[in-house]
Amino acid sequence: MGERAENAGRSPVRAAAGPAPALLMIGAGALMGFTMLAVLIGRSEGVGLVALPPAKPVAQVEFHAEDQVDGSIALRNVADQKILAWIRPGEDGFLRGTLRGLAQARQRDGLGPEKPFSLTRFDDGRLALADEATGRRVPLEAFGPTNAGAFARLMPAPATETR
Repeated sequence: MGERAENAGRSPVRAAAGPAPALLMIGAGALMGFTMLAVLIGRSEGVGLVALPPAKPVAQVEFHAEDQVDGSIALRNVADQKILAWIRPGEDGFLRGTLRGLAQARQRDGLGPEKPFSLTRFDDGRLALADEATGRRVPLEAFGPTNAGAFARLMPAPATETR
């Protein structure tokens, strides 16, 4: 009975470390090494990557965003100086926010509003907004069709074929 009392406070005796834990560690290391090698080869060779063919621009409009006294923004076409759209306060939140973000990036870089923004439609239907002053590009399809549509209305209507 004295022996039981002595062992009561001790943790159970563990099995001696043998070849099984060592083999387990070697196997785990080999699996990690193989995985890293497979990823490295896959990335360098392009295995499993899907690449779309480069899209060609089919229409482009360059415009200036002009802040107005009443808080609205006038988007003026560079080519003919006509107003493409008026963005009134509280309207077109995505369009307003995107242009404000690009304008703030210009201010941070010490650039002015001289260079226009450009909106490009590609042959696969995608739209991209670019600021050549800062080099920033915004792929508008990434924000969903509704938000891309806010910019799509600035583009000239695509030509339709007649037969």
